[in-house]
Amino acid sequence: MGKTEGKLIANNKKAYHDYFILDTYEAGISLHGTEVKSLRMGKCSIKESFIRIENGEVFIYGMHISPYEKGNIFNKDPLRVKKLLLHKTEINKLLGKTKEKGMAIVPLKVYFKGSLVKVEIGLARGKKLYDKRDDIAKKDQKREAQREFKIRNLG
Repeated sequence: MGKTEGKLIANNKKAYHDYFILDTYEAGISLHGTEVKSLRMGKCSIKESFIRIENGEVFIYGMHISPYEKGNIFNKDPLRVKKLLLHKTEINKLLGKTKEKGMAIVPLKVYFKGSLVKVEIGLARGKKLYDKRDDIAKKDQKREAQREFKIRNLG
């Protein structure tokens, strides 16, 4: 669903390693002025963040936005809980899916779409250790095939 356009601010590669991403959504995010200025400078981390649905609203926890240098008293807490903006039908769909065992909602990317800050969130199922090993083996196999293809075509 969510198509990334514009400038990428933060990417969560760890999410793709730890989870099978089943579905993606694009959500707006409720921010204050100095947080947006800090994001324009690219100072954001979503590596340890997670998403919860409480009272029909979606919140992101652990998203770190560094304080803006020239923000002085207007700066907010870097780790404060931020509200995500989604349609009610999307929230209800996510809520229904997360009731299943092993399902979670994780942030995948933070980016600008025009002048707006968007978060791509993914409905995910956790990977087991053997799944991770399979992915690493497939990646190595693909890399090796690419290398052989390159050598064969150049030589």
